Amino acid sequence: MSCVLILDSSVSHPKTMPPTPTPIPIPKIYHEDNHLLVVHKPENIPVQEDKSGDTDLLNTLKEYIRQKYGKPGKVFLGLVHRLDRPVHGIMVFARTSKAASRLSEQFRNRTVVKKYLVIVEGRAEKTGRLEHVLDKDHENNKVTVHPAGSGKGKLAVLHYRLISHKNGLSLIEVELETGRPHQIRVQLAAMGLPVWGDYKYGNRQPDGRKIALFSAVLEFDHPTKDERLTFRADVPKAEPWEMFPTPGS
Repeated sequence: MSCVLILDSSVSHPKTMPPTPTPIPIPKIYHEDNHLLVVHKPENIPVQEDKSGDTDLLNTLKEYIRQKYGKPGKVFLGLVHRLDRPVHGIMVFARTSKAASRLSEQFRNRTVVKKYLVIVEGRAEKTGRLEHVLDKDHENNKVTVHPAGSGKGKLAVLHYRLISHKNGLSLIEVELETGRPHQIRVQLAAMGLPVWGDYKYGNRQPDGRKIALFSAVLEFDHPTKDERLTFRADVPKAEPWEMFPTPGS
């Protein structure tokens, strides 16, 4: 069950009084301790504040911590990785600077396991490894893909395996070796396998469909304990996921 967070609404001068704050839904919390906060990022919510001005996950969680623990002043919450705005799924945040440093090191050293479930248009091979160079246009928030070893940009590598194919769609599991903006979406589209509902890279106009991509598994070492943590998200009960049997069932 999700919680509801009500932001403070202190009175200000009539000319500058902000609108009454809207209750903010707190996403599902998988794990919470003194060093970590593992949550399910909702779809179409930015991870951090951006030029859209929309409510973002990072500030929502900071307010959640401030109210739950009665913390005065600013709340520290370290952002150690990201998900694209339309994507939902498991994310970990650091509640201390020590945890932020150690988690960031794990992401840099690629010891964090990140697996995604994706439905793409077309028939994917049984397994595959994709390696490209990605160049992001920050002004237009769009990524261009180039063959590995050419062009400017950053190396992007992912591995995938086919789970099921039905009605011209393929359900695949993707494991990231690197973590680049729009990586899964643009690399799969470059192979003729656009993500279902992804109009930005799928050569379709917006039609209200929600992108069929989510962070399904996140595995990492606890930053202060000798413990390996693994979190798994449930498959959405919505179109087009309902077309396929639940992975592992």
